[in-house]
Amino acid sequence: MAGGATEPLAVELRNVHKHFGPVEAVRGIDLAISPGEIVAYLGPNGAGKTTTIDMVLGLSRPTLGSVRVFGMAPGAAVRHGLVSAVLQNGGLLKDLTVAETVEYTSLLFPRTRPMEEVMERAGLSDLASRRVGRCSGGEQQRLRFAMALLPDPELLILDEPTQGMDVEGRRDFWAAIRQDASLGRTIVFATHYLEEADAYADRIVLLRRGEIVADGTAAQVKAMVSGRTVRATWPGADPSRLGRLPGVEGIEVRGDTVIVRAEDTDGVARYLLTETEAHDLEITARGLEEAFVALTGDEHGAAEGDGGPERGAGEERAHPEERGVPARGEVAR
Repeated sequence: MAGGATEPLAVELRNVHKHFGPVEAVRGIDLAISPGEIVAYLGPNGAGKTTTIDMVLGLSRPTLGSVRVFGMAPGAAVRHGLVSAVLQNGGLLKDLTVAETVEYTSLLFPRTRPMEEVMERAGLSDLASRRVGRCSGGEQQRLRFAMALLPDPELLILDEPTQGMDVEGRRDFWAAIRQDASLGRTIVFATHYLEEADAYADRIVLLRRGEIVADGTAAQVKAMVSGRTVRATWPGADPSRLGRLPGVEGIEVRGDTVIVRAEDTDGVARYLLTETEAHDLEITARGLEEAFVALTGDEHGAAEGDGGPERGAGEERAHPEERGVPARGEVAR
């Protein structure tokens, strides 16, 4: 998986639109991802994340625009073993053992990494003889990860990859992902754990209503939201007093703690210290969660796979021979 300056982009979307009847789930997305990048693809439910992922995997075709994966059509990239995915659900036969599942999946590819190697990388060596139905949600997700590693893909797409994992499992998983990226593998992941995006992504792409509203490092995305937050201990806090201060954008009271979002946090801190009984003040910059809410907060309605219409009638799916991959929910990815 060696990278090179002359290599094509890992993922390239040009003016991509996707319609489901009257619903425009994706609205003119332009996105270029270079080999070896770790990219978090984030947005609220209905923003277009799953719709975009389906098009990159060749499971659905754009209504307008083009999708290229390593310079070729998504289905061709999948057939060449360049792309694998770890999805949230489906695709596991409960009566098989972990080892049998990995072994049978390996038969779908002309060449694979050794079975023992991918199981070790996914942390499954001690679970080889356990039936899938007796595995926890986190263990089943690690099994999907092992299956995705079999063809040694250049691009790995992860949809909620650590769902069901405990803290240690999540830490080990991301350590393995970092190691893969250092060798040139491209990682694109969607997650509701914003702290994972903040900690592990080289780049964050935020979607809102099918459009990209932010694209940059975690620090760059956070900087798009002005202001800071003042947190203080103030028993019996009176939010109405703070609401009259200039530049105050939001006030939240949690027990004896008051949290104020404001443009002029120095002024808020000065008021709290001199005009109230507040103490233990802390001023912090806006985090990724605040940026996420501010940039995507007016999202309403479903337009993607999380209950949206893309699973319903009127969708134009790629023909099986064209996409070259089993349908979502089958064992193979």
